[in-house]
Amino acid sequence: MTARFPTARPRRLRRTPALRRLVAETRVRPDELILPVFVKEGIDAPRPVPSMPGVVQHTRESVRKAAEEAAEAGVGGLMLFGVPEFKDERGSAADDPGGVIQLALRDLSADLGTDIVLMADLCLDEYTSHGHCGVLTPTGEVDNDATLERYASIAVAQAAAGVQVVGPSGMMDGQVGAIRAALDQAGYTDVAILAYAAKYASAFYGPFRDAAEGAPQFGDRAGYQQDPANVREALREVELDVGEGADMVMVKPGLAYLDVVAEVARTSPVPVAAYQVSGEYAMVEAAAQNGWLDRERVILETLLCHRRAGAAQVLTYWATEAARLLR
Repeated sequence: MTARFPTARPRRLRRTPALRRLVAETRVRPDELILPVFVKEGIDAPRPVPSMPGVVQHTRESVRKAAEEAAEAGVGGLMLFGVPEFKDERGSAADDPGGVIQLALRDLSADLGTDIVLMADLCLDEYTSHGHCGVLTPTGEVDNDATLERYASIAVAQAAAGVQVVGPSGMMDGQVGAIRAALDQAGYTDVAILAYAAKYASAFYGPFRDAAEGAPQFGDRAGYQQDPANVREALREVELDVGEGADMVMVKPGLAYLDVVAEVARTSPVPVAAYQVSGEYAMVEAAAQNGWLDRERVILETLLCHRRAGAAQVLTYWATEAARLLR
């Protein structure tokens, strides 16, 4: 039996900042953070994203500076999203060797080497004229198996450009297996896969769609992204992705789905990441601008909550700033 009051006084270990740090159960380190960045083709200066204060669509040159700043702050990784100048039905720019992401990856590989982990989102929504994450059938449905062929080609193109980790985010059945097979066949056995294994059809993505210019032109993505009501489904998706060769798995969104993060972390044999998405970011920034909360404390507290739930890595638009605060 444990001691009781008045012998037991848990407040003893809360009396000073030094004591609280000494007994803290969870910590956040800069190298556990991943910075999502948007690279837009055809602009000559960074373009602010109105719904995400402080976030911009980068030029090929400005993303190099942002990457260098992130690396200097100790951020663990970058996740690149491409915004092409021209889009078509099949998202041809996604695997074009001269496409915006492939060029950025080559630049950053040359600049940074292995100082920071270079990741790239692997999907089609930013590249297709219709804004869906895959190839469409004549009736306007997303064709799962035809999309896998496109994902395999994109993975090889990103690997050839220097990516270290690909992040398939389209929630197509079999996507991890198709990508792993294509990478291995092309000789890129060292390229890792961070699977968006539990990506929900969430209302928290609105600002991201402004930044990536990837909103669907019709319908929605509920036919392939997960129902927010389901947890067991997430565990099944994780199991399938790991079985197909995923090296890491992700839950997206993060903060509103910390119960899912915890369940996945409890059962996953591979590292688990969580994505602190655009809507979560925008809400905090808006409240802070109105003076309704302490911005820096909330940033660090939300990151701590992701880690406490079991996320080994957190994708966050505050990665560079938070890394500096933590150091």
